[in-house]
Amino acid sequence: MLSREIYSRYRTLLYASRRSLPEKDIPIIRKALDILVEHCSDRKTLTGNSVIIHALDVANIVVSEIGLGISAVAGTLIHYVYDSVKNRKEELLNTFGQGTINILEGLSKISVIESARISYESENFRKLLLSLADDVRVILIKLAERLVVMRNLDSAEEKTKLSLSSETYFLYAPLAHRLGLYNIKSDLEDLSIKYLEPDQYNYISEKLKKTAVSRNRFIKEFTTPIKERLLKNGFKFSIKSRTKSIHSILSKMRKQGIDFDEVYDIFAVRIIIESKPENEKSDCWQVYSIVTDLYQPNPSRLRDWISVPKSNGYESLHTTVIGPGGRWVEVQIRTTRMDEIAEKGLAAHYKYKGLRDGESGLDQWLARMREILETSDKDDSFIDQVRSGLYSDEVFVFTPKGELRQLPAGATVLDFAFDIHTEVGRTCVGAKVNGRNVTLRYVLQNGDQVSVLTSRNQKPTHNWLSFVITSKAKAKIKQALNEEKTLHAAEGKEMLMRRLKNWKIPFGDAVINKLLSHYQLKSAQDLYYQIALEKINLLDIKDLLTKPEVKDKAEKDNVETDSSTVIEDRLSQLYTDYLVIDEKIEGLDYKLAKCCNPVFGDRIFGFVTVSDGIKIHRTSCPNAQYMLLRYPYRYVSARWTKTSDMPDFRASVKVTGIAEVGIINRIADVITENRIVLRSFNYKMNEGMFEGMLQIMVPNNDVLQSIIKKILSIKGVLKAVRTESGEW
Repeated sequence: MLSREIYSRYRTLLYASRRSLPEKDIPIIRKALDILVEHCSDRKTLTGNSVIIHALDVANIVVSEIGLGISAVAGTLIHYVYDSVKNRKEELLNTFGQGTINILEGLSKISVIESARISYESENFRKLLLSLADDVRVILIKLAERLVVMRNLDSAEEKTKLSLSSETYFLYAPLAHRLGLYNIKSDLEDLSIKYLEPDQYNYISEKLKKTAVSRNRFIKEFTTPIKERLLKNGFKFSIKSRTKSIHSILSKMRKQGIDFDEVYDIFAVRIIIESKPENEKSDCWQVYSIVTDLYQPNPSRLRDWISVPKSNGYESLHTTVIGPGGRWVEVQIRTTRMDEIAEKGLAAHYKYKGLRDGESGLDQWLARMREILETSDKDDSFIDQVRSGLYSDEVFVFTPKGELRQLPAGATVLDFAFDIHTEVGRTCVGAKVNGRNVTLRYVLQNGDQVSVLTSRNQKPTHNWLSFVITSKAKAKIKQALNEEKTLHAAEGKEMLMRRLKNWKIPFGDAVINKLLSHYQLKSAQDLYYQIALEKINLLDIKDLLTKPEVKDKAEKDNVETDSSTVIEDRLSQLYTDYLVIDEKIEGLDYKLAKCCNPVFGDRIFGFVTVSDGIKIHRTSCPNAQYMLLRYPYRYVSARWTKTSDMPDFRASVKVTGIAEVGIINRIADVITENRIVLRSFNYKMNEGMFEGMLQIMVPNNDVLQSIIKKILSIKGVLKAVRTESGEW
């Protein structure tokens, strides 16, 4: 007997399934649910919800938002209890089919990886992708599962929220983007921002609510003449408006240094037409002609993804036109088939397999992703490589035989050479592009025909890393450089050992550590390499190892202490009175991070550094997401607690405005009137405008916000915002 809540979720899943699955598949869902309920009992998820409810929610997304079939739905429900029913594999095969078994096996592999939770989250995700690249549906189910987790994250602990949000933002959202799942990608980004930067999220969310009425009024005014012309020309169509995601708006605000009210393209208008496959392209261009007859387009903003679709299967025609009142409006034109693929991603290609081969594009991407995973270094650069590969647009070029090659925009001849073959890349000296000789640095353009020139005498150099952009090229260049360095290092080590033996000095860690410290090198390999290249003289090493050590006490006593270090040390002693770390653990060495200057009242966390104790960061610190993602095991919970004796905190405020007479004095007066210590005030004037940077000491975040508000009220001040580090 199902509980009322479970039954309600089950009915929702059935309703969604009947809209896209054959009637004969519907009873299979109940069989899968019965297995889940039988073996799941009262298990809970990481966010404290029932596993059964969680599984039904994931299955609903799998069928309604992604568009997968019965194998995926059944696999989604059963995989939470697969360990308990593995011994019934023959029964499962007869009931649900081989497709479901494949999905269950793939999801089972991931569960093992996830339960290990090794320290490097990027390495974890790398293994995850390698294990599930055999069946794309497993990736899609994991994305749906992460979306459900993020939608129910409110009840989780703060540490869990930050960790999962960072992982979602940097790993799962880009993956959804690459697979063409725009809606899921946007939801994942927005939900990540909700927990990583709640203040910004709430600010934009409230602004969107307040401007909804005027926005809808404008859209109606804009679309009315378009509807009339489309009907007159005999089109069957629908028009939707889409508000940009909170993450997208926030990114634009930051990139352009503007406030919400200055973002002109908050929404886009989407025109979806019914069209036969053979007429799709011409119909879309006809609609484009109608729109641009009514409204003046911006030629530089035309995007034609119908002639050459994106690698994730996305097809659409985008233009930006001037609407009523001189406002810019983005217009997207596509067919119903294109719209479904844009909404549900490459999974929707299954439905249109007879019309377009969408799966081959996905297979190509998975092969490329596997190559990235297998060739990239197992270090922090992995995330940057994947992120740059996921977000970049493509450029299409041809080999001399006419084979089409797809590379990230900005790729060079050298990237192309490594894409052809590693050996071709290593020996590349240039290329002929469209019959003209070009250098390794030449940036490829769409439609270029490229013939690589090679030489047996060519070798990769460190300089190559400065202009290649693909992860494969970078990895292979690093590999070649490391191989050469290893050979030289082996020679250097042999030279050093031979000389030490002659000098009767024992070879060991003590000697090597002393040399590394003296020459300020990171590893023994670096030392041996420098010796082989004769950058370190062996006679100098002999002098260093044989002369007696002399400690110059007078020199040590006369070392001047940096004043900022003294201030920071004094503050760190005071902080013990009012900063609680993991419920008041005594004796910890911690300081405020200079990258974000946290102030009393900010949401904070501690991060264990290698040599500088615990650094306290704001959760909105620009470095926070990278640190939490790459080193989650170094996270330390932190919160403020009030005491009577509380020192002031340093904060930076950037002020811009009109260069009126006396405006600088008026800003300074606000600081002094509120009895705030002004550490520095730097400003510059240019073409009637001024820009200033205030460094002030405040007791808490409330006082800081009050000061910013008062500065904004000064006549002539256009903007006053808190900055992270106080740099111009």
